[in-house]
Amino acid sequence: QVQLVESGGGLVQAGGSLRLSCAASGRTFNSYPMGWFRQAPGKEREFVAAISGSGGSTSYADSVKGRFIISRDNAKNTVYLQMNSLALEDTAIYYCAATRTSYSATYFTDARTYNYWGQGTQVTVSS
Repeated sequence: QVQLVESGGGLVQAGGSLRLSCAASGRTFNSYPMGWFRQAPGKEREFVAAISGSGGSTSYADSVKGRFIISRDNAKNTVYLQMNSLALEDTAIYYCAATRTSYSATYFTDARTYNYWGQGTQVTVSS
């Protein structure tokens, strides 16, 4: 059974940093694209960042570009999201997702592309 488990969320002051982790189990996720999405209260889930299976290609939402960094350690079956210069509007539940199909050089920004989702981790940014 495939499982994605996020960790690293919490309460942080504006301008601070957090590092989210997403540990995958039940299957090796080497060469499978993965992504981070978030959902704020009263809003729809939105794309944050994505990374190709090899880790060589990445994509970011305009709202986080230059502040967030997505990376992966395939040996550990883990994807990370380093979040810097956090702002109030970054408050949300953050979810990681993985595809069922291997695409070493491709990433996906559409949530409908992903087959597996974690339960989410809460990130709250205070003023």
